Amino acid sequence: MLARHSSHRPGAGSDTERRGATEGFAAMRVLILGGGVVGVTSAYYLAKAGHEVTVLDRQPGAGLETSFANAGQVSPGYSAPWAAPGIPVKAMKWLMMRHRPLVLWPSLEPKLYGWLAKMLANCTEDAYRRNKGRMVRLAEYSRDVLRDLRTETGITYDHREKGTLQLFRTQKQLDHVGDDTGVLDEYGVPYEVLDPAGCIAAEPALARVGGSFVGGLRLPGDETGDAHLFTQRLAAICESMGVTIRYGATITSLRQEGGRIVGVGLAGTGSAGGEVLTADRYVAAMGSYTPMMLKPLGIELPVYPVKGYSLTLPVTDAEAAPVSTVMDETFKVAITRLGDRIRVGGTAELAGFSQALRGPRRATLERSVLDLFPQGGDVSQAKFWTGLRPMTPDGTPIVGATAYDNLYTNTGHGTLGWTMACGSGRLLADLIGGRAPEIDHQDLAESRYAKAA
Repeated sequence: MLARHSSHRPGAGSDTERRGATEGFAAMRVLILGGGVVGVTSAYYLAKAGHEVTVLDRQPGAGLETSFANAGQVSPGYSAPWAAPGIPVKAMKWLMMRHRPLVLWPSLEPKLYGWLAKMLANCTEDAYRRNKGRMVRLAEYSRDVLRDLRTETGITYDHREKGTLQLFRTQKQLDHVGDDTGVLDEYGVPYEVLDPAGCIAAEPALARVGGSFVGGLRLPGDETGDAHLFTQRLAAICESMGVTIRYGATITSLRQEGGRIVGVGLAGTGSAGGEVLTADRYVAAMGSYTPMMLKPLGIELPVYPVKGYSLTLPVTDAEAAPVSTVMDETFKVAITRLGDRIRVGGTAELAGFSQALRGPRRATLERSVLDLFPQGGDVSQAKFWTGLRPMTPDGTPIVGATAYDNLYTNTGHGTLGWTMACGSGRLLADLIGGRAPEIDHQDLAESRYAKAA
C-alpha cells in the first residue's frame, strides 16, 4: 500500500492549522513558470499553504497547450513507463503498421537519439518495475488529493469515477496481463481481469462489437475528466485566493548568481528590454519547454516532446458511447466519455517541436473509435488537435529540488500530466514550505539522473 501519513490528509484542518504544522513557517513569494494543469495545481497548493504566488504563461489563458485536449484520463492504475521489456521489438513492428501507434520522423537532432538511448536502457525488468512503482505511487496519491480538492472547492469538469478498461483484441495481449498486475498488487491497486462478457458489463456499448476483443483489464479506481476545463476553473479559484496569473508573459531567461536564481526575464520592447521579476522560490513547470529554459543554468533535463493527437466528437447516441475510458491496446488509443463529448487520444510521434496536424494520425484515431463505438459519436464533426507531451526516458516526472537551492522543477509527466498533476503540485508545495511530504519523493527529483551518470 502507499506510504501515507494518516494524520496529515490533504485538506485536513484549516490553512492556519496546516501552516502551524510546519515549525518556523514563513510565507514566501513563489514564481511558477507555466500555466498548464501542472503549473496551476502547483499554484493552488502553494497558495493554500499561505505563500504569495504568481503564475506566468505565454498564452492568453490557462491550460491552452498540452493540457488543452488530452485523453481525459486520471488513470493511476494505467500508469506505466513506455520503456519496458520487449518494447524495442514491439516498436519495430509498430513502425511498420498502417495505423501505427509510434511514428519516428527522420532527424539529425542529437537530443532525440540520446533520449532514445536512455529510454532503451530502461527497457529491462528491473528498470520497468522500479519506474512503474514510482509512477503508480505518485499517481495514486494524486488521485486521492484530487478527490480532496473536489471536496474543498466543489470544482466540476465533466468528471466521472467509473474506472478504465484496457481492452485486448488478441489472446497474446491478454496472456501478458500479468506484466502489470504484479506491480498493481504490490501497491494495493484494485483491478479485475475480465472475459468478453465482463468487458461488456463494464462498457455496455461494446456488446455491439462483441467479436472485436478477447478480454480486458479493468481498473475501477481510475477517473476521467476534462483537464482543460479543470485547469481553467482552478485558475479562477486560485485568483480568488490571491494568486496573480499573468497571461501573455513570454519568459526569456532565468538569472542566477552564486547558486541561486535571482530573477526571471520577460520579453519586452524598447531599449530597456523586458521586465525582470523576482521571488524567493521558482518553479519550472513549462512542460516540453522546461529543458531549454534550464540548460543555460547547466541543468540538463532528459525531457523530449513526444507529440500526441486527439479527436473530440459530439455524442450522437449515449447508449452507444463509452461510459468511461476504454484503452485500445492494439492502437494505443484512449477513448473517453467527457459529458456530451467523446475524446479519442493517442499516437506517439517523435518529430521535435512540430505541431503540424497530420492526416494519417487522424485516421488511426478514427479507426479505433469506429471499431469499438461506431454509433457513439459523429466523427465527421470531430475537432482534431495535437500537443507535445514532456516525456522522460524512464517515464517518471521530475518533481523536486535542483542544484540551485531556490529552483524547483515540476515537469516530465509525459502522457500522465493530468493524472499526476494534483499529487505533483501538493508534493512540491510541501517541499517548498518545509513540510514533510506524504509519499516518498527523493527518487522523483532531477538528482536521480546525476546519480545515474
